Amino acid sequence: MDYPDYEFYDTLAASRRAFRYLANHQLHTVAAECGYCLEKHHNALADAEACAWIAREIL
Repeated sequence: MDYPDYEFYDTLAASRRAFRYLANHQLHTVAAECGYCLEKHHNALADAEACAWIAREIL
Protein backbone atom coordinates (compact mmCIF):
# COMPACT_ATOMS: atom_id res chain seq x y z
CA MET A 1 0.00 0.00 0.00
CA ASP A 2 1.11 3.52 -0.71
CA TYR A 3 0.68 5.87 2.26
CA PRO A 4 1.40 9.60 2.37
CA ASP A 5 4.57 10.68 4.12
CA TYR A 6 3.59 12.69 7.21
CA GLU A 7 6.04 14.64 9.28
CA PHE A 8 5.75 14.28 13.02
CA TYR A 9 6.07 17.29 15.31
CA ASP A 10 6.61 16.38 18.94
CA THR A 11 4.76 19.08 20.89
CA LEU A 12 5.85 17.60 24.23
CA ALA A 13 9.56 17.90 23.43
CA ALA A 14 9.03 21.32 21.87
CA SER A 15 7.10 22.57 24.90
CA ARG A 16 9.84 21.34 27.24
CA ARG A 17 12.34 23.46 25.28
CA ALA A 18 10.07 26.49 24.89
CA PHE A 19 8.56 26.55 28.37
CA ARG A 20 11.32 25.33 30.68
CA TYR A 21 9.81 27.31 33.56
CA LEU A 22 6.56 25.35 33.72
CA ALA A 23 6.08 23.06 36.71
CA ASN A 24 4.99 20.27 34.36
CA HIS A 25 4.42 19.77 30.65
CA GLN A 26 1.07 18.02 30.73
CA LEU A 27 -1.15 18.86 27.79
CA HIS A 28 -3.62 20.97 29.75
CA THR A 29 -0.80 22.94 31.42
CA VAL A 30 0.96 23.74 28.15
CA ALA A 31 -2.31 24.49 26.39
CA ALA A 32 -3.20 27.02 29.10
CA GLU A 33 0.24 28.62 28.80
CA CYS A 34 -0.40 29.03 25.07
CA GLY A 35 -3.82 30.58 25.66
CA TYR A 36 -5.89 27.54 24.70
CA CYS A 37 -8.79 26.45 26.91
CA LEU A 38 -8.77 22.65 26.88
CA GLU A 39 -12.22 21.78 28.18
CA LYS A 40 -12.51 18.14 27.04
CA HIS A 41 -9.10 16.75 28.00
CA HIS A 42 -8.64 13.11 26.89
CA ASN A 43 -11.11 13.59 24.05
CA ALA A 44 -9.16 12.70 20.90
CA LEU A 45 -10.33 15.67 18.84
CA ALA A 46 -9.93 18.18 21.69
CA ASP A 47 -6.42 16.91 22.46
CA ALA A 48 -5.44 17.04 18.77
CA GLU A 49 -6.73 20.62 18.48
CA ALA A 50 -4.77 21.58 21.60
CA CYS A 51 -1.60 20.05 20.13
CA ALA A 52 -2.13 21.97 16.89
CA TRP A 53 -2.61 25.21 18.84
CA ILE A 54 0.56 24.55 20.87
CA ALA A 55 2.57 23.76 17.74
CA ARG A 56 1.34 26.97 16.10
CA GLU A 57 2.31 29.02 19.17
CA ILE A 58 5.77 27.48 19.46
CA LEU A 59 6.60 27.63 15.76
